[in-house]
Amino acid sequence: MRPLLLVDVDEVLAMFIHGFERYLAGHGLEMRINRFAIFQNIFRPGEDAHLDLAEGRRLFNLFFEKDVEDIDPAPGAREALVELAEQASIVILTNAPPQSRGPRARWLVKNGFDYPFVINSGPKGPAVAAISALTSGKAAFVDDLLPNLDSVAQVAPAVATFQMVADARLRPLAYAAPERHPRYDEWADLAPIIAAAIR
Repeated sequence: MRPLLLVDVDEVLAMFIHGFERYLAGHGLEMRINRFAIFQNIFRPGEDAHLDLAEGRRLFNLFFEKDVEDIDPAPGAREALVELAEQASIVILTNAPPQSRGPRARWLVKNGFDYPFVINSGPKGPAVAAISALTSGKAAFVDDLLPNLDSVAQVAPAVATFQMVADARLRPLAYAAPERHPRYDEWADLAPIIAAAIR
């Protein structure tokens, strides 16, 4: 059986925060990257308190429904997956609102990520365990969020886990545990490490 690579979308294949930031600007709001938390980084210009969390989530859901296709791909991601696809089957595993299935599928195809994709909700360990059980080959998983990586390590310990944070502004703020989940924030560095892990 071919090896398997499961890959997150936002801040791994897609520059999500950059895209959401552009969307917020169209609504007269700004993103200040002060912490590794989406809604607590949204502000009205000139105000010190972040936007109400419920309003931030409302805008987040609208973005996924109407404008999520307006996101730039992470540098080198498409080329890396094309190369890795010669060795492994690739599945895109994203946590996103259900209404984003169509827009997200179009974004993936448009940007050269035409692989099977699954929309998940909550910790990703169970989904990774279920998908990786379909192959007897080696498997790897890439995500930006430490809780998802820990979930996979707990539920599917045979799967190699790697962390990536595509937006340079978020990198120093992201929770990481490199002793458990090696971290490479550039696809040029990460791709050969994945290839070796699933060989």
